[in-house]
Amino acid sequence: MKVTTTTLHMRLPPDWAARPLPDETRLDRAVGVTPEYARFLYGLVGGPWHWTDRLEWTRQQWAEELAVPGTEFWVLYGEGVPWGYVHLQPVVAEDGTHVEVRYFGLAEQAIGRGLGGRLLEHGITAAWSLTQRFDLPQVARVWVHTCALDGPAALANYQARGFVICQTEEADDDVPDEPLGSWVSTGGSTRGRLTEAGH
Repeated sequence: MKVTTTTLHMRLPPDWAARPLPDETRLDRAVGVTPEYARFLYGLVGGPWHWTDRLEWTRQQWAEELAVPGTEFWVLYGEGVPWGYVHLQPVVAEDGTHVEVRYFGLAEQAIGRGLGGRLLEHGITAAWSLTQRFDLPQVARVWVHTCALDGPAALANYQARGFVICQTEEADDDVPDEPLGSWVSTGGSTRGRLTEAGH
């Protein structure tokens, strides 16, 4: 299918403060993220959409990315389990540190609770303050990309928080007709799905 990827960025910190999250939730900076946990979060949040690029990654590939200085995960918890996360990935450039909001989203059970915008606001705040926690040059840019393989509200959510479109690209991507779902994407068997479908 043809997929349009939109890149957005911000060059200055936003002039708003992140809204508080509901009392029944908790946002933790996860400092002990393993390749297994990073892959689980990716599958949990991305399974209902079309996040498949990294499902075939080796453990070593995950480990190498996690080892990049400044890589940071913020995990949103509700009812004692992960409800969403933000993965920040920095790159040092000539003009300073460019921080990508590499992955961001909510688990299915958390969608529709008014959490998406608030979690993103906290993620953006964390991106701009990354150098307070890591020995990196000052943050010069925070950026993100989204496409039709993400949730339908993603682009509007980014723009509402101050991101500005800076590039669009169209490419042919080989993706499943239907999302794999969180069960399969987090390592679950497809057998149950096939049985339910009558196969």
